[in-house]
Amino acid sequence: MRLAVTIRSIVHRFETLREVLAKANPPKSGDDLAGVSARSAVERVAARAVLANVTLRQLRENPVVPYELDELTRMVEHTLDETAFAAVSELTVGQFREWLLEHETDGMKIRSVSAGLTPEMAAAVCKLMSNLDLMTVAAKCHVVVRANTTLGLPGRMSSRVQPNHPTDDVEGILYSMREGLAYGCGDAVIGVNPATDSAASTAEILSAIDAVLKKNGVPTQHCVLSHVTVQMKALDLGCPMDLMFQSLSGTELGNKAFGISLALMDEAWDKMKQRGSARGPNCMYFETGQGSALSSAAHHGADQVTLEARCYGFARRYQPFLVNTVIGFIGPEYLEDGPQITRAGLEDHFMGKLLGLPMGCDACFTYHARMGQDELESLKVLLGAAGCSYLMALPVGDDIMLNYQSTSYHDIPSVRRLLGKRPTPEFDAWMVERGIWDYERDRPGPAFGDAEAIQP
Repeated sequence: MRLAVTIRSIVHRFETLREVLAKANPPKSGDDLAGVSARSAVERVAARAVLANVTLRQLRENPVVPYELDELTRMVEHTLDETAFAAVSELTVGQFREWLLEHETDGMKIRSVSAGLTPEMAAAVCKLMSNLDLMTVAAKCHVVVRANTTLGLPGRMSSRVQPNHPTDDVEGILYSMREGLAYGCGDAVIGVNPATDSAASTAEILSAIDAVLKKNGVPTQHCVLSHVTVQMKALDLGCPMDLMFQSLSGTELGNKAFGISLALMDEAWDKMKQRGSARGPNCMYFETGQGSALSSAAHHGADQVTLEARCYGFARRYQPFLVNTVIGFIGPEYLEDGPQITRAGLEDHFMGKLLGLPMGCDACFTYHARMGQDELESLKVLLGAAGCSYLMALPVGDDIMLNYQSTSYHDIPSVRRLLGKRPTPEFDAWMVERGIWDYERDRPGPAFGDAEAIQP
């Protein structure tokens, strides 16, 4: 394997595939912070030229975190679908890109090889693609999953209602949830980030949400995003739990910083399959974000796009109902401005879909990042056009507990209408029944935006 190329009579040599992957990446402040990014635009082009001639087999043989050091690397290697891998193994990354973009390569063909792709393969081809390339391929991939509702069907775009409250006041959470439902949001999940990470609080919030959803016949799922060990204890208390949540990292060390391991997640998944309250079969919910491994010094010298792809390799094991990349939440140390956050959102969505996951995105930024509202709204439209399974939804797009800017309750119906998208079929029917949306006239119904129309 030759990791060198000549440009304008200058030979550019790279020591490892890990270095090639990192230096082929578009500019990211996180890669600069880690000291792994290309030193110039010419070196970036050189890395991409080398990467384009690397085969998918060589990527499998050279994971960015060695087999003997990382349980995620071992898990991916041991569970890879050999038949699917054989279909693409001798393609170079450049050839794989061309195959994905071919008109004849539809979503079914892509899904047929997904289980044979390692995360490094998804990251590698991502680095050779433009933003439009990423959108074009992701839009082909429909990953359909089921809990209480059916997510990921063509022509559909869902949303998560995030009714956070800084003191976990249950009445405040419920009112915010009711408002979101009245705007036609929440068909993906009602997901609360708790201020108090305890089993009792988790059970109380879930029970209260469950009661309101049942009273109003709302077809959706609920989840409280406490630590997975806390949720397991809440299940032991007997509370309803449609989805079990956990944040993931792309390395074993990064997951240790999150307080999880492969064995723990296997245990949680098994427990959820036995005791979860959703009809299923998909019952897990994961969140990720570029830069998570670097933030805990667990990146092994790899770039943040490749490590993000490894999060998806981890998530794939558990056949999740939701995977959400929280694009700009970790901060400008990793994605510093609008172009970097936009690129990351399209990269993450593409890589997750390519690996067979039902990808949603929290299009967001923290207040010290250099991104504006117009850029954020543009990203939501780009993601919707690319077939993103769901976006977030919270009051005026401003999370009063987590202090960041995201998607508002108003944005979801606007993007759906603009792109001709609808919510899940089950939620769609409920909206019509409740007078929230009038599809005959393609306009809001009499109950649209009225929280009082949802019984407390």
